[in-house]
Amino acid sequence: MIRIMASNGKSVTAKVVDECDSMHGCDEAHAYQQPCNNKIIYGSNAVWSALELNKEKGIEDVSWSMA
Repeated sequence: MIRIMASNGKSVTAKVVDECDSMHGCDEAHAYQQPCNNKIIYGSNAVWSALELNKEKGIEDVSWSMA
């Protein structure tokens, strides 16, 4: 579990269900997926709602820590 904090002061605890393990990607070992960006968190609709963020914006600055 991680604690995600938005710049508006809202926070939520979320379960990590997957993580990107490749900064290289695009090879057979990584299913030819694009490389991952650094410091990216993809959140469910529930996370966006709990943080009261505008999902239409697509990208928001947040911080996180181990919960």
